[in-house]
Amino acid sequence: MSLYLKQMELGPMQNFVYLVGDPVARECVVVDPAWEIDTIVETAQADGMRLTGALVTHTHQDHVGGSLESWGMPGRIPGVEELLARVPVKVYVHKAEREFLKGLGSDLVKVDNHDTLPVGRLTLTFLHTPGHTPGSQCFLVDGRLVSGDTLFIRACGRTDLPGSDPKEMYYSLTQRLAALPDDTILLPGHNYGGPHSTIGAEKRTNPFMRFAALGDFLRVMGGSARL
Repeated sequence: MSLYLKQMELGPMQNFVYLVGDPVARECVVVDPAWEIDTIVETAQADGMRLTGALVTHTHQDHVGGSLESWGMPGRIPGVEELLARVPVKVYVHKAEREFLKGLGSDLVKVDNHDTLPVGRLTLTFLHTPGHTPGSQCFLVDGRLVSGDTLFIRACGRTDLPGSDPKEMYYSLTQRLAALPDDTILLPGHNYGGPHSTIGAEKRTNPFMRFAALGDFLRVMGGSARL
């Protein structure tokens, strides 16, 4: 089955925003619409695609928008709220982080591990991968994994932030994601090491997926107290 996929590097933090959908049904969803909402909407329109949903990998401001005060910075990232002002879509967030987007009301849909979402003829699967945040999730569709800030190319998301858990990150990397087929294409949340890889390549070369024991991982990540 054919897949519509656009990977756009938007904003000053090297974020990847994705449009994923069915080119026959002309329907797509957007992943992590925080930056340059006009670019996102206009790209979908130019390709003749109708936006039907917004998927959230996690609720940090550089992925969903919001005030930068908690980062000690002035200003606000437009994000999901501006998208909803332009396009009437549902916003899908893991249930563990529902409270961080409570202002969206009925537009918000809580999801859990292994829930699915039809996008045209395609089926997208939600994978709960906590560690970077409690509700971090990845999206699996047609042999491609959109991984947010859980797994980067040759790296992984930070585990020293409020809500982070290095123990959960270890299991997300070495069990939840490592169990996917090696030829699964990896599409990360930031352009820190390139635009794409595969799960097999990361299992061979990503040091954070190669720890044999949790204790070793925690010592490197600074989280041995949580063992």
